[in-house]
Amino acid sequence: MDGRWDGLRAEVRKTIDDLVFAGRETGVQVAAYLDGQPIVQEQAGLADAGTGRPLTADTPVHAVSTGKGLTATVVHVLAERGQLDYGLRIAEVWPEFARHGKEHITLRHALTHTAGLPALPPDITAEDFADWDRMCALIADAQPWWAPGTRLAYHAWTFGWLVGEVVRRVTGRRISEVLAEEVAGPLGVAGELFLGVPEADLPRLARLEDAGLAAMIAYASANLPNFDAVAPPGVRPDAAIGSRPDVLRADVPAVGTMSARAVARMYAALLGPVDGVRLISPERLREVSAVAVRAEEWVFGQEATFGLGYAVDDGSFGTAGSGGSLAFAYPGLGLTVAAVRNRLGAGDGDPMERLRVLVRDAVARELGR
Repeated sequence: MDGRWDGLRAEVRKTIDDLVFAGRETGVQVAAYLDGQPIVQEQAGLADAGTGRPLTADTPVHAVSTGKGLTATVVHVLAERGQLDYGLRIAEVWPEFARHGKEHITLRHALTHTAGLPALPPDITAEDFADWDRMCALIADAQPWWAPGTRLAYHAWTFGWLVGEVVRRVTGRRISEVLAEEVAGPLGVAGELFLGVPEADLPRLARLEDAGLAAMIAYASANLPNFDAVAPPGVRPDAAIGSRPDVLRADVPAVGTMSARAVARMYAALLGPVDGVRLISPERLREVSAVAVRAEEWVFGQEATFGLGYAVDDGSFGTAGSGGSLAFAYPGLGLTVAAVRNRLGAGDGDPMERLRVLVRDAVARELGR
């Protein structure tokens, strides 16, 4: 790695070592790429506190909604090849989806959380999530809550089946297969970047722990009137559901499992070439990272900004997951940053976000931007 970043790497390493030593984290990975080259790859702590297994650079961690960035990236790779168009009416490739007046909902609506289908049945279970056909049938038969494009509502779970079934109908392959074959494989991270996790890779995953996330979700359920509609009690996005082998094996493309270095590498290949692999053109990069919708969001009641499948903010685009994991790209800096942890926290000062800012600010200072 470039020696001019030795100081940054040392600062990141000390920060995560301190977090682990203080007991605030069990295991942490941080990675960053600049202009297609790795500049940070640091990890500390344990993948499994019960067995003492160390967290290594290639240990996959279930990173909850950070996985939406993997799903969006698959769409853009297919769009780059002319296999998908953002204006595609979903019912054109998924005829059953047209029920109940949904014939005008487009792939763009799904990517921008404006499809009007954020909710799941209140009695939905994790076992249902492991059944792709059942979940897609539920989505196809759902009645929209409002006209597409008229309201921003975070599609916490439904995002995955809306987008993933479009990919399956167009390619004939599960979206996890497309990710593995068209993104992770060419980038050399096939064993570290997953939607559905192969059975053989499950023992390699970090073991998730709860460190306040469940309590935060319970608070949100009690205080946000629309929260349970998008995340019913049986499928809350926490360490419990993220530890279930059946859910991890299944394609649930609203969430994902990854190492920090693999997802940082993926975002780097959106910005430009990484060892000769570039996922999308500069023109498409500008399109997917631009603001597509900015409005008060229905679930959390705060203003939110989305591009095509990614959150857009402060010169960056990417995704973050419940409990603290994140992966973002800064096109103006040529920088990507990812941080994942296996102790899913809330109300703890968001140390992964502070690591993101630390790396971003250090790079911006060095580049004079």
